Amino acid sequence: MHILVLTHYWPPEIGASPHLTFELAETLVELGNRVTVVTGMPSYNMSALPEQYHGRYLYEEEVSGIRVLRIATGTSHSRSKFRRGLEHLAITPLYTLRALGVRNVDVVYTVSPPLTMGIAASLAARWHGARACLGVQDLFPQSAIDLGIMKNRLLVRSFEALERLAYAASCAITVHSSGNKDHIVAKGVQPARIHSIPNWVDTEAIRPGHRMNEFRAELGLSESDFVVSFAGTMGWSQGLDTVVQAARLLVGDPTRTIFVLVGDGTERQRLGQLAADLPNVRFVPMQPQDRYSQVLAASDACLVTLRPEVHTPVVPSKLLTIMAAARPVLASLPLAGDAPQIVQSAKAGIVSAAGDAAALADAIRLLTRAPDQAAAYGHNGREYAIRHFSRPACVRQFEQVLRSIARAPNPRKVPASNSYELPTTLPK
Repeated sequence: MHILVLTHYWPPEIGASPHLTFELAETLVELGNRVTVVTGMPSYNMSALPEQYHGRYLYEEEVSGIRVLRIATGTSHSRSKFRRGLEHLAITPLYTLRALGVRNVDVVYTVSPPLTMGIAASLAARWHGARACLGVQDLFPQSAIDLGIMKNRLLVRSFEALERLAYAASCAITVHSSGNKDHIVAKGVQPARIHSIPNWVDTEAIRPGHRMNEFRAELGLSESDFVVSFAGTMGWSQGLDTVVQAARLLVGDPTRTIFVLVGDGTERQRLGQLAADLPNVRFVPMQPQDRYSQVLAASDACLVTLRPEVHTPVVPSKLLTIMAAARPVLASLPLAGDAPQIVQSAKAGIVSAAGDAAALADAIRLLTRAPDQAAAYGHNGREYAIRHFSRPACVRQFEQVLRSIARAPNPRKVPASNSYELPTTLPK
């Protein structure tokens, strides 16, 4: 099976989305499939453009048996919401056009957000006489509405219409939890078209490691320090104000608790100002993927946080990597979501209500006073991750979904000598 993947995020970019998509493609190749990826030049969470991409409009490379076709999109992943929205609209025709030159495609897969990738994938699938599968990682625009980021009624209706179009144009939709499936069903999509497949974690790449490692030494942290880490995007939805408030409550406690916040994002500067007077908070730049396991290993407990306003059933991917690293989870999350259920089912840590800094501080105190319990949480989390979130098992489920729609009757067969003319209609 030849799978065409359209993605806005791809290594060497740093983050959960580029690496999940890469691992999906890599494992699909290992399972005997052919995979071609269409993406942009790397820019997300990158301080500089790697030398080989400089001055290129188009670029082709092969990574782990995956053919990668890049196109310069001009996107900067701006912190301006308006500019970012314009960039997402602009990438649709670029990715679509880059995808037209690929031959003998059986199925097209893409990841949302951005929602516009769903449109690009459906256009490319229509051109190739194939079917499109949309992988939904974030329920946009509902997530932005819940957080109060998107308030304009016309804008809300426009994005909701784009969301419905992306769902309608996809023959199959994948989500990473049952709560996400319920949300899309409520939008009028037939349940049979939606497949709940959890995000995975590479339990071979992410393993328990030595606590007193190089990363911890670089920060000058001693063996007696209790290190609580957060690693990832520092955006509005993460609600890291709660972490700073909890750190303030723990200043002067008998056990020296150090909060290590690793990453970048729209809230990084403001959070730094908020915590400027706190001796127990350290900010560290975004780390390369191969250093991430060291960050986890150096931690005594790891944070998974969201704001109380996040009503969509988000399962942050960092939760699974924390569990794979056998570190106890400190979850500050809306209690009705899917992620708290995972932590509680796995007995992998302590869940407190999102926004409750006092409860988070109490959970940290509990772990500092009960090291055996903390170790048990870590052990339980890893065992649960191995059983339920292994990379091969989850990707095989993806492969089954892609094969099922690849075998479906094609909406249109295109001769091998087709010209580069965009289709004018989407598949029903």
